[in-house]
Amino acid sequence: MQQLKEVLFMSMLLVRGGRPLAGEIEVYGAKNAVLPILAASILTTERVILHHCPKLLDVENMVAILRTLGAHVQVEGSQITIDPQYAHSHEMPEELSKVMRSSIFMLGALISRFKQAWVTHPGGCEIGLRPIDLHLKGLRELNVFVREEHGAIHCQGDDVRGASITLDYPSVGATENIMMAAVTAKGTTVIHNAAREPEVADLAGFINTMGGKIRGAGTDCIRIEGVENLHGTEYTIMPDRIVAGTYMAAAAITGGDVTIRNIIPAHQHAVAAKLTEAGCIIDWKQDTVRVRAPKRLREMNKIDTLPYPGFPTDMQAQMMAVASVASGTCIITENVFENRFKHAGELARMGANITIKDRIAVVRGVEQLHGARVEAKDLRGGAALVLAGLAAKDETMVEGLCYIERGYQDLAAELAVLGACIEKGD
Repeated sequence: MQQLKEVLFMSMLLVRGGRPLAGEIEVYGAKNAVLPILAASILTTERVILHHCPKLLDVENMVAILRTLGAHVQVEGSQITIDPQYAHSHEMPEELSKVMRSSIFMLGALISRFKQAWVTHPGGCEIGLRPIDLHLKGLRELNVFVREEHGAIHCQGDDVRGASITLDYPSVGATENIMMAAVTAKGTTVIHNAAREPEVADLAGFINTMGGKIRGAGTDCIRIEGVENLHGTEYTIMPDRIVAGTYMAAAAITGGDVTIRNIIPAHQHAVAAKLTEAGCIIDWKQDTVRVRAPKRLREMNKIDTLPYPGFPTDMQAQMMAVASVASGTCIITENVFENRFKHAGELARMGANITIKDRIAVVRGVEQLHGARVEAKDLRGGAALVLAGLAAKDETMVEGLCYIERGYQDLAAELAVLGACIEKGD
């Protein structure tokens, strides 16, 4: 595993900029939806079939976790079939947990299935502390006994009971974990100040097709009526709104004309509003969006990241790259994670004019970025550097491909379809 990670980190993307992107591209299933849904597949003992699954490192890791727990998993293209009846272990593999933040989603599912769980504190991109206190507090309110020691979390849930839970912050992960733990609890659970992200609603939709009784997902108040058993199901994962937003940003930063298929328009409105402000023409048609960008983008006054339906933190880095070549000055405030400006220094190596103060970035647009050797520090920051490379003069080498492949399904091949000059290198 360690040797594989070292090889991936040494890999890079080579980008030759200066080409406006043009054409059509289709969005695949959402990373942030499929991961908790894979975790929830062990809530039943019957077969689960998932369609439209992306081919990502994080998905591979979650499949590996399910297999370690004893489930039989078959991956065929974008379809994943899980036979969870053979799952027998409530202990998460430590090595996989440490490299993947989303492993924490297994906590609620394991409690529902086995009445107990043992996990290590999760890893993932270093974009902030992202404490799991809200997860554990919510589980305790469901009458789960939780003990933390030596970097591990032990949960005992022999008598999980419904409760009224108010989250201090609308955490997506905490909302989803509580949902999975509560779906087979005795009585009714109500989550107040719940996360409203579409991926939460997708998880609820999946669980409901298994016989769950979850209402209100997608609002700030979710009601879960506990059921005794859940059955197998077949389900299609929602489109990835962050991948769609990244393609929209790629069209904008290159002065391109790109049509993006298989989207849910309501999920893209926050990004579209900023691109419209920058002078892009946005055309919607059912499940497609077309982005036509001017040769030079106009000023975007400010971007404030917020929980859904606000501007997504997962698009902050990509839009910083866009703002770096737009006219005027853009003030970007990161309200969700406290350590999510690592890409700013790398963009500066390409000629971007960015000043950072705490959670605020002041981006003064320049007419031209130039190619450089830069390093991805995290998933979305890596995508931002690729976008900057598309707009830059000469060649950009983006190291740290392993981060990018956690959330993008062969980004080089996808962008090449639109005319980008981009390839993998060593």
